[in-house]
Amino acid sequence: MVYKFRVILDAEEDIFRDIAILDDDTLEDLHNAIFNSFGFDGMEVASFYTCDETWNQEDEISLFDTGDVPGEQRIMSDYKLSDILDQENTKIIYVYDFINMWTFLVELAAIEEQTAGAIYPETLFAHGEMPDEALEKNFEADNADDFYDEFEDGLDEDDMDMFEGDDSYEDYGFEENWN
Repeated sequence: MVYKFRVILDAEEDIFRDIAILDDDTLEDLHNAIFNSFGFDGMEVASFYTCDETWNQEDEISLFDTGDVPGEQRIMSDYKLSDILDQENTKIIYVYDFINMWTFLVELAAIEEQTAGAIYPETLFAHGEMPDEALEKNFEADNADDFYDEFEDGLDEDDMDMFEGDDSYEDYGFEENWN
């Protein structure tokens, strides 16, 4: 079977590619098809992330094994597309180049019979030009304010006088005393 994907760059303008690839190809094959169709050189690290129906990121599937124990972590080449994506699970997130954070929303749009004589993977359609820079991402936890409040003790600079006269507190001075 052939999986047809729409790969959308997370950007202000509509930039996407439609890619056809065999269902028994791997996530690494899809990674190669994506970076080629968008004009990247393929020299940067990338990862796929499973996600739910509303694109909430879940588990990472990296290009290389970054675990503590070699071989323990499954990587892109370990997963056939049909292992991860099907008619019920159609979405996955792709991040290329962790410095620039090029982020793509990848959605399985169709599953069709293979066309005789076609060579896969294939870029079927391209819309939009890649911007010079990736959209700046703001990574902030949903509960960041709750986290801060948990450690807020209500003390300010005026409360620091509680240490005066306490012999167990030693002032080491400025940075030159820290080695």
